[in-house]
Amino acid sequence: MAHLVINEEDYIRRYGPSLNYTPESGWKTEQADRLVKTHCCFCGVQCGIQLKVKNDRIIGFEPWEEFPVNQGKLCPKGIKRYLQNEHPDRLKNPLIRCESGFRSAEWEEAMERTVTAIQSIQSRYGKDAFAFLGGASMTNEKAYLNGKFARLALETSNIDYNGRLCMVSAGAANKMAFGIDRSANPWSDIPKAEVVLLAGTNLSECFPVLTEHVWKARDNGGKIIVIDPRMTPIARTCDLFLPVRPGTDSALVNGILHIMILEGWVDEDFIRNHTNGFDRVRESVHSWTPARTQQVTGVPAANIVKAAELWGNARTSILLHARGIEHHTNGVDNVLNYINLVLTTGRIGREGCGYGTITGQGNGQGGREHGQRCNQLPGGRDINDAKHRNEIADFWGVSESELPGEGLTACEIIDAIEDGKIKGLLSISFNPLVSIPDSRRTKAALEKLEFFACIDFFLSETGRHADVIFAGSLQAEDEGTVTTGEGRCIHLPNSIPPPGNARVDWKIICELAERLGKGQFFDFRKSEEIFTELCAASKGGPIDYSGMNYQKLEEDFGIFWPCPNSNHSGTPRLFEDRCFFFPDGKARFHGIDHRGPAEEVDADYPIYLTTGRVVSQYLSGNQTRRIGDLVDQYPKPLCEMHPKLADRLGILDAEEIRVVTRRGTMLVPAQIVRTIRPDTVFIPYHWPGKQSANQLTNRVLDPISKIPEFKVCACRLEKIHDEPKKEVPS
Repeated sequence: MAHLVINEEDYIRRYGPSLNYTPESGWKTEQADRLVKTHCCFCGVQCGIQLKVKNDRIIGFEPWEEFPVNQGKLCPKGIKRYLQNEHPDRLKNPLIRCESGFRSAEWEEAMERTVTAIQSIQSRYGKDAFAFLGGASMTNEKAYLNGKFARLALETSNIDYNGRLCMVSAGAANKMAFGIDRSANPWSDIPKAEVVLLAGTNLSECFPVLTEHVWKARDNGGKIIVIDPRMTPIARTCDLFLPVRPGTDSALVNGILHIMILEGWVDEDFIRNHTNGFDRVRESVHSWTPARTQQVTGVPAANIVKAAELWGNARTSILLHARGIEHHTNGVDNVLNYINLVLTTGRIGREGCGYGTITGQGNGQGGREHGQRCNQLPGGRDINDAKHRNEIADFWGVSESELPGEGLTACEIIDAIEDGKIKGLLSISFNPLVSIPDSRRTKAALEKLEFFACIDFFLSETGRHADVIFAGSLQAEDEGTVTTGEGRCIHLPNSIPPPGNARVDWKIICELAERLGKGQFFDFRKSEEIFTELCAASKGGPIDYSGMNYQKLEEDFGIFWPCPNSNHSGTPRLFEDRCFFFPDGKARFHGIDHRGPAEEVDADYPIYLTTGRVVSQYLSGNQTRRIGDLVDQYPKPLCEMHPKLADRLGILDAEEIRVVTRRGTMLVPAQIVRTIRPDTVFIPYHWPGKQSANQLTNRVLDPISKIPEFKVCACRLEKIHDEPKKEVPS
């Protein structure tokens, strides 16, 4: 096509009408009544943004350059996030199931039907027969409220949240190693590191703004190591890429530690004075020679040695990881072993030295801190700890015996519905039909419920199975706080009211509690009152917000917890006093004996399948799949595969193929790339129904975190018109 050149006159004639231009009045643009400084509603970076508001409608955005994390920069999702508020799919009234699908209903009918169903189910089957599923993209206020509602109003032990599919392996390992569940460093430490190790994080697509922080480290002379089965965009600019075989991260780390110990690249003083358990690590890595590690992981031995040399000899270093090492049946082991790398060098607790987990959801950190997990009470307290139970019971004004015990995790709740043990469900901002592995079983479970109600702002794939749908609120339609992946609690001011007859989420929860006879515990008139109670409840707990308030958050661009009193300025960097959150003040090493994934490849299923995100989509896609520009970037799932694998099976680029696992089958176009291992294929998971990657994935759980193994299972590829081919790729 010839290069198209048009002058201003031609441009106006051709495009002016579609761009609101006329010669008489010039360019027509809506002028905002006000700008609201707030934050993006997607990943855990929580970039600052200014929303343009006119007549209680969001009409656009402006950069917020003062917010220190992103300084005005946004990824594609952040730029387009405002478009969902005026989307025609927006729920504006409660819906009730009827013979033809759903009908619009008044709030009184929706509330009465839900409360009647809760009471009926619990009177017949017991309190635990009704479950609650929350979300990690909601505010801290709602996370706190969800836990309190489940335990005091529903009186059920069965409450969990969709962070069970995201961050719990990291959280469990952090507590086992450090005694606390939070990244040790602010993002501002990344550029100060001589080596940045990125394990299982597709940083450039999932957390794009953080890429600049890593590049600044490189510009300052730092080296970047990336560990991933795929050469993701950040890996294409790194100094050392280790293409690990899916499910073998702990073996790779054992191999790196083996070299570091042999060469003396360890901080013996730090290990002796500030840690326990290193002898077990020495023992567990003793046999992991470079040759053995290469055989298990597929990473060349020379590169394993190089990684040990770079990491072991650095003066400053940061290790960051995400779901790539966590979505496994050995996810907790993987995280513990990467923490071993950090502790072995003693490089933690000072500027440019440390460790962080990159949270995938908007409030992935805060959403797991305030009591909506099955094993947790507010302030990060343990529901099985008698002291912790008494502290919260006293705070709420109930007896300790009235607090339910530990219940089932998210996947276990779905399994219990399938088994007929749970009969009713209330969910908020959770789409398990798309996001939980083996979606065929999830669908069957939802259809088995006697009653299901959900609170949401769009009708999700899961919501289509509900009996009652409450029209809730988007982030911009409420006020509250979230806690970013670096541990910074930030304030989200209200930007606009909910549209039509929709309501703010927390008010829905509080009214349900009142109708269940527990209104005295939920007498909140505004979100700030919930935050004030949350902070007071956290006082003295492992996760202490008690020195925070909305005004302080606004003035300081957020506050890092712990913040134990009103005179405290927060804690951006943990462990600066070399004291960890255990009674003896010492961190814990954990020797890891590598175990492979739950499902290995074989003659029938000879290829590894892994799943993940793409830059333009978010989680189950319930929000981003409604924004046209984001859909255009990546309109449907593709199956990435290496040319060697494609040639072996006779597959052409863009050809529709059949991907088969022991759980299901999916038709998907092939995308032939050189940036993936030849024994592995990758499918993103943001789509529902026949386009859902979770038709294929394995619902087997990590024994500690109960997170599913999204990141590895065995599959085979079939040409649609050919006989299945089962060769094992070279």
